[in-house]
Amino acid sequence: MSTSTDKKQALMPKPLRVLYAAGPGNVIGTYNYWVKGEEDPSQVSVTWSGQFYDVCRDLDAQAYIISSCNDRKLLHDGQFKIEHRPIPMRKASGLLYHLGQLWYGLGVIASAVRFRANVAVVADGTTHWFILSLLPSLGVQVVPSLQCVLWRKYGSRSKSEDLMLRLSRHLFTKDCFAILSMSNDISEQVVQTTTGQHRPIVQYLPIYRRMQFARLDEPDKNRSPFRVMFAGRIERDKGVFDLLEVAKRFAAESRKDIIFDVCGKGSALESLRLSAKEAGVDSSFVCHGHCKKNQMHEMFNRAHVIIVPTKTDFVEGFNQVVVEGVLSGRPVVTSAVCPALSYVRDAVVEVPPDDIKGYGDALLELCDDREFYEQKRLGCLAVQEQFYDSSLGWGAALKSLLVTIQEGREVGKAGVAS
Repeated sequence: MSTSTDKKQALMPKPLRVLYAAGPGNVIGTYNYWVKGEEDPSQVSVTWSGQFYDVCRDLDAQAYIISSCNDRKLLHDGQFKIEHRPIPMRKASGLLYHLGQLWYGLGVIASAVRFRANVAVVADGTTHWFILSLLPSLGVQVVPSLQCVLWRKYGSRSKSEDLMLRLSRHLFTKDCFAILSMSNDISEQVVQTTTGQHRPIVQYLPIYRRMQFARLDEPDKNRSPFRVMFAGRIERDKGVFDLLEVAKRFAAESRKDIIFDVCGKGSALESLRLSAKEAGVDSSFVCHGHCKKNQMHEMFNRAHVIIVPTKTDFVEGFNQVVVEGVLSGRPVVTSAVCPALSYVRDAVVEVPPDDIKGYGDALLELCDDREFYEQKRLGCLAVQEQFYDSSLGWGAALKSLLVTIQEGREVGKAGVAS
């Protein structure tokens, strides 16, 4: 009898206890909407934490979610323990920054041990990757979740970046269970870092609800004026001052038919506004500041083109604004600095990185050549569906890994980047 019972127990999936270090998002706020069956209205895409809650509910997993959100909070609710735990010295530089990263990483590890986690899913930006190599020896499977490239795609790496990558190599080659990657660019850098000896890579895409874009009109065919929209953080390395140079060029060429709508907040917002005013282009280069969801809907609705001019000195993520432009049916102007480009190329006018003249020329071509504009607009429609398919999202990728861990199997190579 005991032998039969032992066999049945051996066949039963082991209970999952998952720690998720989720990055800086307001995961408690998202949870409060999730328990009511609602989407977080502050976000356009389906949130990572919302997808995580779905997966844990489906697998009946006990979960501990730690966000680095500055609004320190703690919530216990059923199978979920959710904490906002800020990273110390996040804005420091040099040694203090690295000490903050190490301290925070050790704190996450201690929390995983106290929680008796058997899996730790860790988003980039949580800590230095090499610290997580301590977890497997403590009985915790590690799944790094990468949303940003490991280093700037263009330009050389610093000595400290090289050191961190060398130290982290063992995690990606031996110590983690698998790697979640948000783009081809990220996967290629993992391959390069590990000289191809990496653990399995599972790629995913940002996912959206169709209804978010269903109420948008087609772009105004009268083009009076032709509106170019930027959405994102207002920082120099996001290319906003390059965009201002384009606006100044258009003013000098008497192109009064093109208006720039700059949406977002950041440390350079006031400086950008002042520079636009001093250049005499503030009527055609409008800095709207932070826009709420309904305002953003209106901005997308009246835009003709979305522009994403991220500079090469920024460590870029997927940049979901590229996708949101495509889903809104608006052609996008960007460069290969943005990993999203390779997924939506038919809808994009690609410009060489940091090429201010190239950005201006691309906008003029879209404005003046209606046939070319229509070709790119139709290209948007051709590549949209992948971002509505939840089976391609982070939650589906994570769920497949957790089921594999639960069943005591290894990740197969089928469908995995190599």
